[in-house]
Amino acid sequence: MSKHEPLVHDWREWRRRRTWYLYEQGWQQKEIAQALGVSKGAVSQWINKAKQEGTQGLRRQPRCGCPAKLSQEQRAQLPELLAKRAEAFGFSGAVWTTERVAAMIKQQFGVSYHPAHCSRVLRACHYSRQKPVTRATQRDEQRIEAWKREQWPVIKKSHGGEEDHPFCG
Repeated sequence: MSKHEPLVHDWREWRRRRTWYLYEQGWQQKEIAQALGVSKGAVSQWINKAKQEGTQGLRRQPRCGCPAKLSQEQRAQLPELLAKRAEAFGFSGAVWTTERVAAMIKQQFGVSYHPAHCSRVLRACHYSRQKPVTRATQRDEQRIEAWKREQWPVIKKSHGGEEDHPFCG
């Protein structure tokens, strides 16, 4: 970094400005791309932008799209609410699905989110959606293991192995 380059807090903006600086120093686009770990196309775009708009064109741009529905304070509360588990909000089972997260956000903050978007909300606070295990509630794991240990070998042996068994393809 030279004394002519301003201090930049966004690394992407720094990279764009560094591209322009190196270009002005006589570096080839291919060399700049290699040095900064970007494509030649990106270097070309940034140089053209700087030629047309000056270094102001390389500055960080505000994000496009709608503003966030939840405030920063509300987003900060999400991990604490999710830690209470889904049962605390009237759901059966402790699993957080995107549908449940959407319902909880609506209940707590009055903000509606589509369940598909809730996976991004969860990811932003370092959670992931969970899929409920779909098993019969009357399932008896001990009896299943005993059957596998005692009955399955007998069936397998009587049919000449798995390959010949009608259920084993």
